[in-house]
Amino acid sequence: MTTNEPSTRVTATIVFESMFGATRRIAEAIGAGLRSAAHVEVVPVHDAGGLASADLLIVGAPTHAHGLSRPQTRADAANWVARAASHLHLEPYYDGDGVREWLAAAPLPARGFAAYDTRADMPRIFSGSAAAGMDKRLRKRGAVPLADYRSFLVDKDSALVAGQVEEAEQWGRLLGARLLESADTRA
Repeated sequence: MTTNEPSTRVTATIVFESMFGATRRIAEAIGAGLRSAAHVEVVPVHDAGGLASADLLIVGAPTHAHGLSRPQTRADAANWVARAASHLHLEPYYDGDGVREWLAAAPLPARGFAAYDTRADMPRIFSGSAAAGMDKRLRKRGAVPLADYRSFLVDKDSALVAGQVEEAEQWGRLLGARLLESADTRA
């Protein structure tokens, strides 16, 4: 878990699930972009059980089998790493509950949420999107989106495509600006 000193009184929490590190790297980049606007916490989903509500909740997960990971797809990730020719390394706690399970009882944000995923670099119709599922689940629970959900792309080897980290940081700055606007209009 990483935090920073607040520059304002608004708070943002980024909860992520990551198998091979790409989704974590995007969470960290979004957090870097947000830091000038809010106190930011970046938290892996396995540490997110007791989180309090923040002004902004950002949730990220890898796309597995066209949507959010499930216990079987997380087990499949371990099998990919076990292959002799694999260059992949699993993140800690890859086999615990994922974002799908956490969202059912996640604290709703005070001002808004945003969802992102990492997915294969191909048309969304072929890869699916975990972010679409997170967005739908949070809206169904009454949360209000601060931005449209976003996908960040990985190549066939699960490495982030060039420029994705920079785009994530830029998206974090955009979310920070929107968060401050929402704070100003409610003050």
